[in-house]
Amino acid sequence: MQATRFETQASQPAVSARNTERTPSRRGVFLKWLRKVHGWVGLWGAVLGLLFGITGFLQNHRAVMKIRTPAPEVSTIEVALPDPAPKSPKELVQYLQTTLKLGDVPPGRVQKEPAHPVSWGDQSVIQPEHWTIRFGNAKSQVSADYWKGSQTVSVERRDQGLIGTIQSLHKSNGTSIGWVLFADSFAGSMILLSLTGVILWTGLNKRRTVGASIFIVSVLVMIGFAAQSV
Repeated sequence: MQATRFETQASQPAVSARNTERTPSRRGVFLKWLRKVHGWVGLWGAVLGLLFGITGFLQNHRAVMKIRTPAPEVSTIEVALPDPAPKSPKELVQYLQTTLKLGDVPPGRVQKEPAHPVSWGDQSVIQPEHWTIRFGNAKSQVSADYWKGSQTVSVERRDQGLIGTIQSLHKSNGTSIGWVLFADSFAGSMILLSLTGVILWTGLNKRRTVGASIFIVSVLVMIGFAAQSV
């Protein structure tokens, strides 16, 4: 009877030790949670990563690899202005949207250069006020140039084509605010993936010195190449 009690008491510490080993530590729980976040964020940015990777590669190496991209189709017209002519860039935008059936999409950029004197030969002349308006989307771009006092406005249209459209999406040229925010979410996910990747590597890999050395060398190489390119 006493031997049975002794065996029971002796087995209790062993059971307690096994229960302690099975209880996950805070570090383990954190790394497990971080791994899930890393995976889901990577899945979110996978498609955009493919798009940005292909278009970035084409832009970097199209000259060396002699990748031919079709030139954009350009057409220019002179649009007659009503009488009286628009008194502000806003009125000109509304007139062009109605006349050229550009829709209600607001222009991407409007510039107003005031009249100022310029040198022409051996004399000084006053250059009239100049308005520049940019419309369009990733597929096509429309630009309007107007010199105040003129009876017409010069309008140029550029149709980008498939490759040009993809490159415009890469640079977010002429895209909607939704696409800009979507691309920003990809940029944020890349930052998060970099941070979580470094934390996971240092938390799961025992060769931390080697990892830190690789990370520091990559940062120095990036800074060096960037300094040479500026």
